[in-house]
Amino acid sequence: MTIDMRGTVELARWWWTFILRGALAMAFGVVAFLAPTIGLAALIGLFAAWALIDGVTGLAAGISARATDRTWWLTALEGAAGVLAGILALLFPDLAAATLVLLLAAWAIVTGIIEIVAAVRLRRQIRGEQWLGLAGLASILLGVVMVLYPGAAVLTVVWLIGGMALAFGAFLLLLGWRLRRIDALAKLDAAHDHGR
Repeated sequence: MTIDMRGTVELARWWWTFILRGALAMAFGVVAFLAPTIGLAALIGLFAAWALIDGVTGLAAGISARATDRTWWLTALEGAAGVLAGILALLFPDLAAATLVLLLAAWAIVTGIIEIVAAVRLRRQIRGEQWLGLAGLASILLGVVMVLYPGAAVLTVVWLIGGMALAFGAFLLLLGWRLRRIDALAKLDAAHDHGR
């Protein structure tokens, strides 16, 4: 499953969404490490905000690419998973810690699988797609650990989530910068072609 150069250029136009998602994930990770005792309710609120913003951004990127990318629905599906996880966290903030852990685990695994599929799609089009694949792998690994050890202490869960958010965010930032360069080159090429 690959996308053509036109699809890559279209994806590159949305480079800023990857950087925004990465920055938000890293901010969430930093808060999780610096203030791990903020309480479960605050953690749920932070997670809900992160998942909703990440999801809406993913939905927008996927839907905008539907005319040029046959597999646009993968990005939109990832966005929908984030929106759903965020809404569930907001609607049921009083759920037990184990339920939150399982919700986060499911979201991390689904997001990770979709990120890896997207990285495989991109591998023939750009260099640096491994950052998206590594973000997906980090997400899946966190989800699996959370499923295997749902009774872990809340502090441990906060640190695990913070670590995953930092890794996920860093990988998305790297991909965003790569796509930004592709977008700049595409604009330069288009300007050069029109100048003839």
